[in-house]
Amino acid sequence: MCNLFLSAMKRPALKSSYRLPFCVLLFAMALPAASNAQQATPVLMDAMTAELHRAFTSLGRQGDEKQLPPYFLSYSVADSEAVAIRAQFGALVDSTASHQRVADVQVRLGDPKLDNTHGTHRGSAVNSMQLPLGDDREALARTLWLATNAGYGNALDSYLRVKTESQVRAKEEDTSPDFSQETAQTAMRKPAPAVVVDRAAWEQRVKALSRIFREYPDVYQNVVMLTVQNETDYFASSEGSRVMTPHLQARLVVFAVTRADDGMDLFRAQTFEAETLDGLPKQAELAAAMRDLGKSLEALRKAPVTEPFDGPAILSGRAAAVFFHEVLGHRLEGQRQRGDEEGQTFTKELNKDVLPSFLSVVDDPTVAKFGNIWLSGTYEYDDEGQKARRVDLIQDGVLKTFLMSRLPIASFSASNGHGRAQTGHMPTGRQGNLIVTSTKSVPETELRKQLLEEAKKQGKPFGLYFEDISSGFAVTTRSSPQAFQVIPLVVWRVYVDGRPDELVRGVSIVGTPLAAMKRILATGDKSEVFNGECGAESGTVPVSAVAPAMLVSEMETQRQPQGTARPPILPIPGAQTAADSTAPATKEAQ
Repeated sequence: MCNLFLSAMKRPALKSSYRLPFCVLLFAMALPAASNAQQATPVLMDAMTAELHRAFTSLGRQGDEKQLPPYFLSYSVADSEAVAIRAQFGALVDSTASHQRVADVQVRLGDPKLDNTHGTHRGSAVNSMQLPLGDDREALARTLWLATNAGYGNALDSYLRVKTESQVRAKEEDTSPDFSQETAQTAMRKPAPAVVVDRAAWEQRVKALSRIFREYPDVYQNVVMLTVQNETDYFASSEGSRVMTPHLQARLVVFAVTRADDGMDLFRAQTFEAETLDGLPKQAELAAAMRDLGKSLEALRKAPVTEPFDGPAILSGRAAAVFFHEVLGHRLEGQRQRGDEEGQTFTKELNKDVLPSFLSVVDDPTVAKFGNIWLSGTYEYDDEGQKARRVDLIQDGVLKTFLMSRLPIASFSASNGHGRAQTGHMPTGRQGNLIVTSTKSVPETELRKQLLEEAKKQGKPFGLYFEDISSGFAVTTRSSPQAFQVIPLVVWRVYVDGRPDELVRGVSIVGTPLAAMKRILATGDKSEVFNGECGAESGTVPVSAVAPAMLVSEMETQRQPQGTARPPILPIPGAQTAADSTAPATKEAQ
């Protein structure tokens, strides 16, 4: 199962960060980097390179017939520092900093055709350990030695299991090797700069933004959080790869919650992202966004609950971006085309029509911006040390390829730079920046007219417009139905008789992928960006999706769980004062 979350929902910002669950916000923090950061870079890489060479040329070569030498060994280190500031209800909750280094040691035994990562044992190759922060070369080497020994033991145990299973299991459908042969990469970029944040100034800004929600007495919870994280990723392998690349990210996350009288929990979330703090919006723009979220929540809690619907709909650009990420993107990840457990929806669809001919899809992590919006799925080298590449997945509706890590599949034997993982996980083929383009676009006013025409044609009293989206998940395994679910936050009924659009709540989009893909009739002429975090078997990684608004002839929706808890019995402190201050003036007062 794969999950896509708005950045506010789950956030290990770069490789080494931690998760943000639904309403419990946890953050990875950081300390300012030492002034000799420029000198620390070669020490860490040199220590990695030297210890890797020593381990690779020594392990399993002591004459013990029960041991095997590794055929591949790699060290990945995420050296991350960050600052995080969080406020709620106008007051500071925490303002912290941290600095950490985490090493992933990958050990492969056997040979590329069959090794210890085969099948369900894929995760056995990785062992993680925190590294010292300083430039003590011996301390770094000894920590890597400790992680390598533990990793080798795990790999040896798994390889023996793989060998046993290969003798008793039926022949697999896809007999591709377990590891692809790739050219060694060398890229020694400058390390990420020290995190520099005017903590006092940003604490005041974050508190001021959070305080705005006091104006909305029905907003029961709110969090405003700033995170600034700079990370340098190091990669060295026994093949000769040496890669060092920086990653910078600044993000402001807003999360607010209310509850309707019937017990349904409702939330709105929004993120503002840039590569550095300077790229974030000005305070006035952010304040306006806070008020929009507050007004939206108060309107949602009064909106009628949806009923199941099956008819025409428009997905806004953001909604369409999530839709494509979940419904299509995950099923085009390479590892999902092999293995007895995978549904393999598109495995046998190569060079066949899978979308209307006016749609094309690429995944391009080398693109840093769409327009002036920064894309969080950007990277230069993937987590297997391979150079990121643009991949043309679907051209004019025809499926051309898949997103590949170094795990080969029947049709493709090489990586295309999409092996990605959170620290502590084995890289797999993952999305980066998924971009959908169309040659059948119309202004969105025309798209709305076509929605009404389609609703009349189907005898429906209204169509739906999905304005904002939060998250979704897709099931890709054979053991469960091949289905998806997307959770919209703002949904409108667009009536054919000319009545004003009506806001509804409690809607979720459901369906099956092949059917959903065939129902797109036209697209808008403007694209929108969704930045988020995607969780799957290789952990949580930053992703972006870009798409225009889309008219779909048939969209199936169902009601979300309603909940049983009533709104708070005791009114929120100061609720009446806030309500009085925002109430419209009466004729007498005027």
